[in-house]
Order: sequence, then C-alpha cells, then structure tokens
Amino acid sequence: MENKEIKKVAILQSNYIPWKGYFDIIDQVDDFIFFDNMQYTKNDWRNRNKIKTKRGALWLTIPCETKGHIIEGRKISETKITDKRWAKKHWKSICNAYAKAPYFKDYKAYFEKLYKECESEDYLCQVNYKFIIAILKLLNIKTKLHYDRDYELIDGKTERLIDMLQKVGATHYLSGPSAKDYIDEKLFEKAGIELLWMDYSGYKEYPQLFPPFEHNVSILDLIFNTGEDAIKYIREKDNV
Repeated sequence: MENKEIKKVAILQSNYIPWKGYFDIIDQVDDFIFFDNMQYTKNDWRNRNKIKTKRGALWLTIPCETKGHIIEGRKISETKITDKRWAKKHWKSICNAYAKAPYFKDYKAYFEKLYKECESEDYLCQVNYKFIIAILKLLNIKTKLHYDRDYELIDGKTERLIDMLQKVGATHYLSGPSAKDYIDEKLFEKAGIELLWMDYSGYKEYPQLFPPFEHNVSILDLIFNTGEDAIKYIREKDNV
C-alpha cells in the first residue's frame, strides 16, 4: 500500500495587517483557505490591528458597518467599509510611528502604494486579502491560497471545515488553539484527517522601537524593524 502524500492545510478568517503568528501558520502549511463566510464581529482582528508608537500601542481600525457587538447576519465577506479616508489616516500614523525604524525607507514605497490602492476598495475582505498577499510575497512564503467562496459550503462548524479540507486533498489540518472550544475531534478522526494545533509560543524578541517589547502587534512592526530577516523571527523559535 502506497503512503499517502502529506498535505497540511489551514483555514482562517482574513485579518487586517495581521501579526506574525498569522503568517507563521500560513508558512507551515501547503494550502491555506480564507474563510470569510463567517459572522462579522465588531472590535475584532478582522478590521483592526496594533502598531507601536512612542506613546504606546495604537489601534488602526478600518471603519465598517456596525450595529451593536454582533452584526446580525452579516458575514465578513459582506462587510462594507464606511469611510474611504481610513487608508490615508492609517498610512500617516504608520509613517509617524516607523519613520526612524531601520528598514522603513526600504519598504515605504511598497506599502504606500498598497494603501493608495485600497482607497477604492468597498469591502473589508478585499483590503485584507490585498495586504496579506502582498506581505506573503515580501516574506517569500509560497503557500497556495484558496477562498471559501470557491466552494459550496455545507452546514455544521466542524463538518464545513472537513468538507473544505477534503476538497483540497488535505491529510492534516493545522488549527489555531482557540478552535479547541468547538471542534469535534472525532469527526476529523472519522474523515481520516489528522488534527494539529498551532503553537504561537517561543517567538524571539527582535530590535523594536519604543520598549517594552510586545509580540502582539501587526507584522508591519517586524518588517520595518528587521527587513529581510523578518521571516527568521517567524520561523526560528526558542521552543523548536
């Protein structure tokens, strides 16, 4: 009997300029699926993230349609941006925060162009995809990307994940640790897909402006402070 070729897959909602852990999980798999056919939640990572400034952490938030904490029935993929001025404001804040970062000048034109292009986008997920794909290119991460819109989604939280995984030929599923609250591990066992849990611990500190050091900020912080070495701080961990 031939051994089945291992194919690791991860599935996550899109986030705005995510932290390094988001790119770490993408880097560890063969295929990655954007899963934005999910309920949009206010004050989450979908439309905001943090950068470091001399006054402390600053939230950069894309203004989106909201109504209370839970926006009834609205999916991430359906969420519209309400104020197109956000891109200019965010870029100005980034320039102010990272002007003195060692590698900011090297990447300034690259990200300035991205923010300019995003001024015309109507939907949050379009902005998120644009940034994530551009950053993956910078980091030279070549994981194959998929979108949940390309699949007919079935009912059931775990069942839906397994169905998408089967459609891309997954043998292993790398999941974020927060999913332990709802994933039915027995269904994965029945489907013959090995369930793996992402470990976000062990990241090494890097030269960062405005101490004390903080891991949980946008990956832009890592890129502007370490340049081409950014990928090393994602892959090389103290616990590996």
